[in-house]
Amino acid sequence: MRVGMYYSNRDVRLEEMPVPQIGPGELLIRIEASGICGSDVMEWYRRDKVPLVLGHEIAGEVVEVGQGVEQYKKGDRVSASHHVPCNTCRYCLKGHHTVCDTLRQTHFEPGGFAEYVRLPAINVDRGVYLLADEVSFEEATFIEPLACVFRSLRMARFQPGRTVLIMGCGIAGLLHVQLAKALGAGRIVATDIVESRLEAARKCGADVVLHAKEDVPSRVREVNDGWLADLVLICTGAKSAQIQGMESVERGGTVLFFAPTDPGVTVPLSINDFFFRNDITLTTSYAGSPGDHVEALELIRLGRLRVKEMITHRFGLAEIGEAFRLVAEARDSLKVIIEPQN
Repeated sequence: MRVGMYYSNRDVRLEEMPVPQIGPGELLIRIEASGICGSDVMEWYRRDKVPLVLGHEIAGEVVEVGQGVEQYKKGDRVSASHHVPCNTCRYCLKGHHTVCDTLRQTHFEPGGFAEYVRLPAINVDRGVYLLADEVSFEEATFIEPLACVFRSLRMARFQPGRTVLIMGCGIAGLLHVQLAKALGAGRIVATDIVESRLEAARKCGADVVLHAKEDVPSRVREVNDGWLADLVLICTGAKSAQIQGMESVERGGTVLFFAPTDPGVTVPLSINDFFFRNDITLTTSYAGSPGDHVEALELIRLGRLRVKEMITHRFGLAEIGEAFRLVAEARDSLKVIIEPQN
């Protein structure tokens, strides 16, 4: 089968490898659509692991069913989780599924930028999601990123009617805009350095968009009746955004860091500033649990989020190098989809 083999953001090659063989409890999926995630172009995170086949935002059709699998059959349209938790460790039992050691060790073979993928038994057991007829394969590639965003708002203790500042208007930021809007946010302010992404944020439901080079805290006060934001969601690893975000949160508010920085980056933090400003929460959110995936799929099925409108480019596997270039540049694209069967 054909695969997109990743060596670097500028070197993603079309190569051949055998179709994976499945065993008991496993599934073989023919991949129809696979989204490129921002994490796929984090070279510093990948450089010691290459070459490898990336792709974890998948959707496709079951073409082979392993012995003992009863809940799925050949021809089922599905999406699946790349990482799944054990559901029994102290972290899972306390609701922190995404810090489970099992979750960080599980994956499917070889990756979503391939014609076929093998789902191990543990993924089949707790990380496969049947697609309703009204959910296209393209839309299903948003289940995983939307699950991450759904968890993010839970971790940030989102409440309707509050002012939300979303920093960074890539796909993660735009999904935060749409979900916050759907859940009843009061005023949504979005920032970015790319004008086309600010326009996308406006179309997704942001009430105010600001260029990130402005004095963001002051501008938030201007557009929010003199108040800073109740909730700040930082969806970029830029150090300037981390600093702006912590300066833009109101007393009693929350700042959630949704994206990692480059290695070695540190941000100055005055404990006294946060102490005397009273009850400011700093938190993070990584990945999504199986339950978050189920909720995300239902939101997509119901049409609460217009995810298909966020797709700007579609490529076959032979063009995967160009697709990665677009995503790595982070300017002229929003969601880029790979269609391995084309």
